[in-house]
Amino acid sequence: MNHGFIKVAAITPKIRVADPLYNAEQVIAAMREAAGNGSRVLVFPELVLTGYTCGDLFLQQLLLEQAEEALYQVLRASKELNAISFIGTVWRDHGCLYNVLAVVNRGNLIGLIPKKNIPNYGEFYEKRHFEPGPDAAILVPFRHEEEHYMVPLGTDILFTCGEVQNLVLAAEVCEDVWAPMPPSIRHALAGATVIVNGSASDEAIGKGVYRRDLVTGQSGRLLCGYVYASAGEGESSTDLVFGGHNLIAENGSLLAESRRFQNETVTAVIDVDKLESERRRNTSFPSGRTAETTYIRIPFHIQQELTALPQPPSRTPFVPTDKKNREERCEEILSIQEMGLKKRLEHTGCRHAVIGISGGLDSTLALLVTVKAFDDLGLPRNGIHAITMPCFGTTDRTYKNACIMAQAVGASLQEIPIRDAVRTHFRDIGHDESVHDVTYENGQARERTQVLMDVANQIDGMVIGTGDMSELALGWATYNGDHMAMYGVNAGVPKTLVRHLVHYYAETSASKELAAALFDVLDTPVSPELLPPEEGKISQKTEDLVGPYELHDFFLYYMLRYGFAPDKIYRLALLAFDGSYEPIVIRKWLYTFYRRFFSQQFKRSCLPDGPKVGSVAISPRGDWRMPSDASGRIWLEQIRAIDEIEKSFEQ
Repeated sequence: MNHGFIKVAAITPKIRVADPLYNAEQVIAAMREAAGNGSRVLVFPELVLTGYTCGDLFLQQLLLEQAEEALYQVLRASKELNAISFIGTVWRDHGCLYNVLAVVNRGNLIGLIPKKNIPNYGEFYEKRHFEPGPDAAILVPFRHEEEHYMVPLGTDILFTCGEVQNLVLAAEVCEDVWAPMPPSIRHALAGATVIVNGSASDEAIGKGVYRRDLVTGQSGRLLCGYVYASAGEGESSTDLVFGGHNLIAENGSLLAESRRFQNETVTAVIDVDKLESERRRNTSFPSGRTAETTYIRIPFHIQQELTALPQPPSRTPFVPTDKKNREERCEEILSIQEMGLKKRLEHTGCRHAVIGISGGLDSTLALLVTVKAFDDLGLPRNGIHAITMPCFGTTDRTYKNACIMAQAVGASLQEIPIRDAVRTHFRDIGHDESVHDVTYENGQARERTQVLMDVANQIDGMVIGTGDMSELALGWATYNGDHMAMYGVNAGVPKTLVRHLVHYYAETSASKELAAALFDVLDTPVSPELLPPEEGKISQKTEDLVGPYELHDFFLYYMLRYGFAPDKIYRLALLAFDGSYEPIVIRKWLYTFYRRFFSQQFKRSCLPDGPKVGSVAISPRGDWRMPSDASGRIWLEQIRAIDEIEKSFEQ
């Protein structure tokens, strides 16, 4: 039920320097509030129970004893809390004083993580008071009243959660992440999926930006979640000011950030299953088995529950919601498509390209990309042969737009009606033209491809494929029909992104006449136009038959990019499309997606060449290699199980 989501919190309470019992009260109040709000991993600043700025007061026996008592109070209060907490304090052992994060879970002290890199430069003079902690854990005695047990102290400790499979925690303290060889590198390679850091990082001009980049960069490099809690108001301002700059990052993305100088608590939901998926597919991330020889694993427990996401995922994971980012993405993709086609034309010596232009989105994008490639090569645009092949389903609207666009870009426009050829073919194979079945539809698609291939042979040209990634994922292409080409420029572009690419071109690069046609194409229902029109309008709408492309692109992204199971994708879709689609509709098209994805792999196994443009691709030579006869049973059964579970809830 949890699906690998875990809510974490970075907390900066307002403390008093050298007043551990008061500080314990503030920590306990913050723990209760954060745990009550659903956070299950709580991270506090370095030395939060004493104050980081105690200076030589760290050498005072009374302060150290009070710090111990403060920790005991925190332990007692934690018994009732469904959380694991990392709390900065001091720890004495064999004449050494350590700067540690005390790891607390349900009334138990389960570990002590000492600071490894002790700064003694600039404004820092920690070596005056603290010893660097050992890597390999040692056992130190913990005694308080009737409590008496041994606690591991060391940096090489992993905390494993029995209730959330891939939640493995490790910790480092402040300077450790700023050092050339942060302990978090070892932690991640040993299997930690979430790194926590209790810090007391003072403020200086420009330091906030650097700190943010450091934390997000470390999370990206280590494919992990990173929770950073820093000291704030309440620390001494004798020489320094602490801003309470709290940060939560996941795999290079900043999930949450506090306002500096505000002592805020920030929370975020980290997807540890997604992080584990990233590591599985990234062969540059070495196996943790070789890195964990000195590590010990300590179990902790939190009550399993369905973690609420703070905000729904984007409905268009392939398309940035921010206009500036979206435009940059569109420009980059068009350049990738253009450069891919340019190389192929240059290599083969082709000076002619052949495109079947239908007036639909995909062939429109292919035409625009081909124009860019020809311009870059210095080839005349009349070497682009745009061929329209009207047949039984062609409407005046799409035919007119196809002609306008071809003429507007300066391509050579040729009309080759295929009705008679298709009817002859139907007679040859004994097919009744009034039977509008798959033979009726595919006969037209294959005739069009034959025309394009043969014209290309006539002029020593190259057939440019128009099919997009969403169609190929669903198998919504006629095998050896529109499925085939000599180079498929759209093979890496999902349908939801095709629309934005055409829109971007219309706004930025098109003449007035071309832009008008492009905007009308964008308003035209997606259709293969293989069935006769009704009252002159398109009668066959693709999304009525296979489902909305915005849903299928959502499913495709999370299935291929992260390997999520159908039940998790369904949960994300419910959040993303709340108010747009009923749960039963989402389940229906999710089932359709998986059924078609598995049954149609044979079409993807023999795709023409085409450029990859994003993190998800289905080329059999690159990102997606799957047997054409793989069974989809277990995925389909899980979707059916979702239906049965929800029916039982309703009853």
